[in-house]
Amino acid sequence: MGKSGISSSEVQLRSILKCPACGHAVELEMPLDACLFFYVCENCHAYLRPLPGDCCVFCSYGSVKCPPMQKAQCCGDRHAAS
Repeated sequence: MGKSGISSSEVQLRSILKCPACGHAVELEMPLDACLFFYVCENCHAYLRPLPGDCCVFCSYGSVKCPPMQKAQCCGDRHAAS
């Protein structure tokens, strides 16, 4: 189990990414061991980047945080809850 007590079998791998520019939503599978830093909206072609303090586009615009954040292991634990 990770520091948050979530086992890898409990990590959600799908998130609905919603474009802040046009509202278009798409369900995507998230990588288990990496953060997605950029995404281009399929509808309006806006270039999405993480908001300040977030590690990836899923943490900023997704319905579910990325797997490393769910396990509190993202970015060297700088975002982990204490």
